[in-house]
Amino acid sequence: MRKLVYYIATTLDGFIAGPDGADPSGPDGFWPIPEDYIKHLVTEYPETLPAPARAALSVTARGTHFDTVVEGRRTYEIGLKAGITDAYPHLRHLVFSRTLTESPDPAVELVAGDPVEKVRELKQEDGKDIWLIGGGELAGALYGEIDQLILKMAPLTIGAGIPLFSHTAAFDPRGWELTGHTVLDSGAAFVTYARATGPDTPAAGN
Repeated sequence: MRKLVYYIATTLDGFIAGPDGADPSGPDGFWPIPEDYIKHLVTEYPETLPAPARAALSVTARGTHFDTVVEGRRTYEIGLKAGITDAYPHLRHLVFSRTLTESPDPAVELVAGDPVEKVRELKQEDGKDIWLIGGGELAGALYGEIDQLILKMAPLTIGAGIPLFSHTAAFDPRGWELTGHTVLDSGAAFVTYARATGPDTPAAGN
């Protein structure tokens, strides 16, 4: 069965964006993008680069991890404000929103229903894993469905901002097993965790 993977950049203090929710790696952002970080993305996760970056870097590889990306409306609108209606035309692209009534791009699927129900449907389909790009509100709604975490940790703290999971997420302690890590010379670290399934794993109600 396909896995839902929360592959996301985070500060050391657990924030994925500043308080305003704007793109932290954009022209006016605070998030440094060192050269070795870009090289690692191109080599290991080329499908997670948005179309403009793929074009600029001459990346054509489809990648081996994901063939589907899901995101919330606020995250999607960051691209819209930059004039990009589909940042990932090389992937099946779903946006969860109860307020958007018409997709700005024919290739982008709008989902107004329950995110958990839709993700469970996607998991049953054939294909590669499903990339949860964010934001924190959707990640909170899908907290119980996340099978793997890939955290792109920047050597940076910001003190306040948008957390990995929205504060509306339910309190539900869960264990994770470290399955891989890569630390770059720039100080950035890619850390992979799989959801623990052993008998001593914390779970709801225990």
